[in-house]
Amino acid sequence: MQYLEFTFYLRPESEAAQDVLADVLAGAGFDSFVRTDALEWTRRPGSENPEAPDFEAVESDEALFKAYIPAHAYDEETLKAALADFPLPGVEIRYDMQPADDRDWNEEWEKNYFRPLVIDDRCVVAGTFHRDVPAARYTITIDPHMSFGTGHHATTSQMLRRILDDDMQDKEVLDMGCGTSILAILARMRGARHCVAIDNDEWCVRNSLENIALNHLDGIDVYLGDAASLTDKGPFDLVIANINRNILLSDLPAYVERMRPAASLYMSGFYAEDVEKIRLRAEECGLQMTDVSTMDGWACVKCEKK
Repeated sequence: MQYLEFTFYLRPESEAAQDVLADVLAGAGFDSFVRTDALEWTRRPGSENPEAPDFEAVESDEALFKAYIPAHAYDEETLKAALADFPLPGVEIRYDMQPADDRDWNEEWEKNYFRPLVIDDRCVVAGTFHRDVPAARYTITIDPHMSFGTGHHATTSQMLRRILDDDMQDKEVLDMGCGTSILAILARMRGARHCVAIDNDEWCVRNSLENIALNHLDGIDVYLGDAASLTDKGPFDLVIANINRNILLSDLPAYVERMRPAASLYMSGFYAEDVEKIRLRAEECGLQMTDVSTMDGWACVKCEKK
């Protein structure tokens, strides 16, 4: 399959901006992503030979971010519209495009970018292609194909820690916006009686089923849908929602409706400065926020049903 290679230039450089850009580009049809160091090459002072100039790497405040899309899936207007709605203010984005070498770019990303995620010695998230994976109490094997849902993002990492820290025994769990379903998988490994995983992306549903099978688990049902599909599911002892602020604010009543008394709700996918908006909305829906954590500017909260 012929791919197009895009090099995006972000200024100012930040990991958060690259994370959001990957999310935006996925919605525009891109399926593989590679971060690069924030370095640029400049001619050394005194290097006068144009045939063989002497270059040095210097730090830059402009990040380079490569993304790949099948040529048949690329639409210029779709990309421009997605970038025009970029949710982080003050970020300048420009890009170059060229045909990519005839390679499997998902495979390239898997081999050269995705590394096993290790949370203390308690949990490891690794791909099917990894060797010499560190030992841990819980090992989650995934076949991600792309950068989302590997656990490396600060929101997912914080969610994994909450599942590791809290009691999952015999709980009915809802993983809303499940992606690769690693959160549902870990909850089930830790003793959850049954998990429901829901995503509105058909690819995520298929990949979730693959990952559940890779980990030899039962007791996890995966559905294509959104909050409107919850009416006949549950009730739940724990709801996990790693989505984004606007969807959380909109869908909170639907989550609470399907929660048992004293049930818990974990939410992430929003910035630390949005915690107060989430707290106010949660209280309107009969929840009490009991804990907040942050990592790299991203927040993760725990709420209890009153």
